[in-house]
Amino acid sequence: MKKPDWVIDKEKARRAAKHETLWLFGLHAVRDALMNPMRDKLRLVVTLNAAQKLEDAIAASGMTAEISDARKFAAPIAADSVHQGAALEVRPLDWGNTAARCAPVDGAGLVVILDRVSDPHNVGAILRSAEVFGARAVIATQRHAAPETGALAKTASGALERQPYLRVRNLAEEMESLKDMGYVIVGLDGDGPQTLGQTLASVPAGPIGLVLGAEGPGLRDKTRDTCDYIARIPSAADFGSLNVSNAAAVALYAARLAQPDTAA
Repeated sequence: MKKPDWVIDKEKARRAAKHETLWLFGLHAVRDALMNPMRDKLRLVVTLNAAQKLEDAIAASGMTAEISDARKFAAPIAADSVHQGAALEVRPLDWGNTAARCAPVDGAGLVVILDRVSDPHNVGAILRSAEVFGARAVIATQRHAAPETGALAKTASGALERQPYLRVRNLAEEMESLKDMGYVIVGLDGDGPQTLGQTLASVPAGPIGLVLGAEGPGLRDKTRDTCDYIARIPSAADFGSLNVSNAAAVALYAARLAQPDTAA
């Protein structure tokens, strides 16, 4: 029996993903990737100066570095990349699924959900904040979201190697799965009826999912409708809204305080 076209296309995409690679660059991003046993590492290009700075990480990784002239850097990355003399070709990380990564522990859990946030610098900064505040994962869609890139990894300053970044097919379905695990889902919107502080104070102590949309369009209707609450981060005056990565950091701090083990 012939397989349906959609099944064939899905299998082709899965095989292609296994062979997909990307280049990480910058001393922090490369060091943390070299030290990450989960990361499949393929090729390392460094200047002599960077090789000296990364000597311990290179030794721990077991890789043989290619020494390159800083003026004619051999790694195939954009000429304007701030690589600091280090670039590493890797395969994307496989963090598994939402159920495995986001299950609450002792009644606590914190997850960031991104709806069409496609700027790699914003996502990198959000991953860094998510790691600092102990989020289980950052969840985004497979399409219309920032993939793993060198720019994202450099902005994340190593957090990409430690903070699960899950790419899912259907965001609303994943939000419903989180609800089934006990999460309260709070969407962030500048026109929310309550402040984030008021909302967090009104919900039972337990795992929290924070949903942030792209700057400008905000949350899609389906995403908004799937949230349990819509809240806003208050401002002192009418100065507009926060950048999405700054909003994520503020919301993570507030939600972390509301967790059972850190509530004040």
